[in-house]
Amino acid sequence: MSQAAPLPTDSLPTNSGRVDLRSDTVTVPTPAMREAMATAPVGDDVYGEDPTVNALQAEVARLTGHEAGLFMPSGSMTNQVALALHTRRGEEVICAEGSHIYEWELGMMATFSGVVPRFVPAPLGVPDPAEVRLAVRHSIHQSPSGVISLENTHNKAGGTVIPLEVIRAIREVAHAEGLPLHLDGARVFNAAAALNVPLAEITRQFDTVSVCLSKGLGAPVGSVLVGSKAAMGQAHRYRKMMGGGMRQAGILAAAGLVALRDGPHWLRDDHRRARTLAEHLVEAGYTVDLEAVQTNIIYARLPDAAAKAQGWAEKGVLANALGPDSVRFVLHHQITDEALERAMKVLKG
Repeated sequence: MSQAAPLPTDSLPTNSGRVDLRSDTVTVPTPAMREAMATAPVGDDVYGEDPTVNALQAEVARLTGHEAGLFMPSGSMTNQVALALHTRRGEEVICAEGSHIYEWELGMMATFSGVVPRFVPAPLGVPDPAEVRLAVRHSIHQSPSGVISLENTHNKAGGTVIPLEVIRAIREVAHAEGLPLHLDGARVFNAAAALNVPLAEITRQFDTVSVCLSKGLGAPVGSVLVGSKAAMGQAHRYRKMMGGGMRQAGILAAAGLVALRDGPHWLRDDHRRARTLAEHLVEAGYTVDLEAVQTNIIYARLPDAAAKAQGWAEKGVLANALGPDSVRFVLHHQITDEALERAMKVLKG
């Protein structure tokens, strides 16, 4: 009988020594995650009986300063469940220009919840609280506002961070207008690291928060929605409607618990390497807004982006061309200093 192939070497920057800068979702599980997954106690999570899932949900709720959490397969699902919780059909979602809930979630707010976006300007991903207030609608002649949603860090703006004073001011707007406040916190741990504050200092300002485990924290799968116990009870129903019941999901939740323990310690190095790469790209002639490089994401402008990205891939460096003249680079914990040096040599050529 042939022997099983060995597992990938976790010290490599993902696959076969390539330097993969496409996203922080491309990491492979660490040895500690694999061990936890192999030994996790499990049960049927749709019945609420998986002890490892329950432990993960409780830990994310504790870290964020909320009552309860609900584990789901993806951040898109946690975001869309939150919008369903907070809105009724025909209402509007007030959100920043370029928000992930609109740009990258395939119209699900309209498809599932029957709501539409109301955009506010957001230079460097930061909406002005006064603009948020102006976006609120209570008139019978217009679609009423249902929820305010922020994204921190803001992916499309370059991984930028919303300052705490802005979050608090928008919280005051939401309270004054009688609206719930949701956070797409796919990379909220990056925001906390950049602001040098405890995670809950950001997340407790919101009624619901979507926290992704499979980006900077390095878990293979999953996000957790947090909020009140009552809200998470209703969210469980919406999760089931969307096909998010995963049964013995403790195998995945176990990796998430390790990610919560180990992942936050990696983020400042990711940010440092992103700054190093961004400055190198500027020196090499790329157009990069260094003010926007605040965490682990870089957007660079250059002609023939797709062709350039294909050429880099042939030399072992992967990046995402997002348009005819735009490329995104994302740093993560499996990009070492040595891997970054190799990437910069290729990108300079």
